[in-house]
Amino acid sequence: MLLLINVILTLWVSCANGQEVKPCNFPEIQHGGLYYESKRRPYFPVAAGKSYSYYCDANFVTPSGSYWDYIHCTQDGWSPTVPCLRTCSKSDIEVENGFISESSSIYILNKEMQYKCKPGYATADGNSSGSITCLVSGWAEFFENSRAKSNGMWFKLHDTLDYECYDGYESRYGNTTGSIVCGEDGWSHLPTCYNSSEKCGPPPPISNGDTKSFPQKVYLPQSTVEYQCQSSYELQGSQYVTCSNGEWSEPPRCRFFKNDIHLLQTSEIWHLTLTSITIFTLLTLR
Repeated sequence: MLLLINVILTLWVSCANGQEVKPCNFPEIQHGGLYYESKRRPYFPVAAGKSYSYYCDANFVTPSGSYWDYIHCTQDGWSPTVPCLRTCSKSDIEVENGFISESSSIYILNKEMQYKCKPGYATADGNSSGSITCLVSGWAEFFENSRAKSNGMWFKLHDTLDYECYDGYESRYGNTTGSIVCGEDGWSHLPTCYNSSEKCGPPPPISNGDTKSFPQKVYLPQSTVEYQCQSSYELQGSQYVTCSNGEWSEPPRCRFFKNDIHLLQTSEIWHLTLTSITIFTLLTLR
């Protein structure tokens, strides 16, 4: 009865002032959840104006930087839209021949941390300092083997940032320039460039076997490909090969399965034996 009253009130509030406002369904919070979730779930959907306390899992925080906060049902849906953000810890990274030049210990998703090189050392592009970015997977250099073509620091939604690769490097598709787009969840992708001499061509063919996936023309460094053998053959060696420094690791071999010969011979013997018994029986009956 209480649940029915809640639904009626929700519908009444939604239609107040002649304007339909869509109620909020139960919030599915990634990397977190509502407090007292099992008790609250039966009372959804709820009208705009409702607020609930929620928490974030380890390595995630609310937009305010806390491990818990309130999520609010608004006319446009739940706010914040992304309740729990990935964090990266300062203690998770060590800068070789350098040091971190900021005092913060926790960084949220897409935030950059600045570092400096020790005297006599420089970054890959010849600078004395650089930055790394907090990603969903953890810390990563934002511009890997590449540089931005503008000096802008702040970008609006749907803005584009152009970048270019260092000399001797190119993108996955063989280009030396590219662009990324600022979206609601951060940049569309990482501007990553690879050493062109470290890429690999198609994986080497093997007798009586083949790759499990359709071969590509170009493979990036550290790419892996899996092999499989034809029927009646068994794999000898590692089933995977890895692209490293422009070459593939040693591919496996496909060896004829001897047990198949044994089974074949056994089957033939049984066939001959049964045939002999049948002939002997027929002759005896005569």
